[in-house]
Amino acid sequence: MLVEQIWTGNDYRNFNYLIACPETGEALAIDPLAHELCLAAARERGWQITQILNTHEHFDHIGGNAPLAAATGARILAHANARDSIQDMDRGLQAGDVVRVGRSVELLVLDTPGHTMSHVCLLSKTEQPALFSGDTLFNAGAGNCHHGGHPEQLYRTFVEQLARLDAGTRIYPGHDYITNNLQFTLDREPDNQAARDLLGRIEGQDPAHPLVTSLGLEKEVNTFFRLQSPTVIAQLRAAFPELDEDPDPEMVFLKLRELRNRW
Repeated sequence: MLVEQIWTGNDYRNFNYLIACPETGEALAIDPLAHELCLAAARERGWQITQILNTHEHFDHIGGNAPLAAATGARILAHANARDSIQDMDRGLQAGDVVRVGRSVELLVLDTPGHTMSHVCLLSKTEQPALFSGDTLFNAGAGNCHHGGHPEQLYRTFVEQLARLDAGTRIYPGHDYITNNLQFTLDREPDNQAARDLLGRIEGQDPAHPLVTSLGLEKEVNTFFRLQSPTVIAQLRAAFPELDEDPDPEMVFLKLRELRNRW
């Protein structure tokens, strides 16, 4: 499996992706808002984009569908429940489906509601798995739920699906928010040395050549995985005095999401 992470340089700080089969050169474009950059990257590598996959229905993820499909004839894939919001969808996806690219690439579809209720992530079936997480999981952060999502669903996606993935899973998110997210982690958990070290490591990095984290690292630095940290809980109780002394993990997640919304 060949992966090209494309930095759009736009105000939304989007990442687009091309996933290609090394045997055939067929490629899947994920959330190709910057369709011209995706086309240029494919031409440079001799790949043919045959499929477009949208992780969810927000404009900054589907806005390049029409021109890219017109230029390549690519089929459009997305969550089965997004047909009313994603124009000209060719294939609706459900949990457990497999997206094949060329002869050698297989990507498992995860139904991951929360940011929106029609969101999918893709998990590669490779020796070192990779998760293309859209706006569900960011480097050191979690998606918001402002436009059609539900934080309770996002919590369940985190604990019932993402947290159970292999620690070596590489994380490819839909946006570059890592600096702000690490700063939020340190605001909530000032004694998190792993987050402090990582912030120093990525400070000033070129988003066109970003650090690719793993799920194991995310569990160390991403406050939305650190729901039983005594420091996180103590900091939350200072912000929310009504909180129980021993709050359950879901309540910790929801309060963290509430704080992050206005942080």
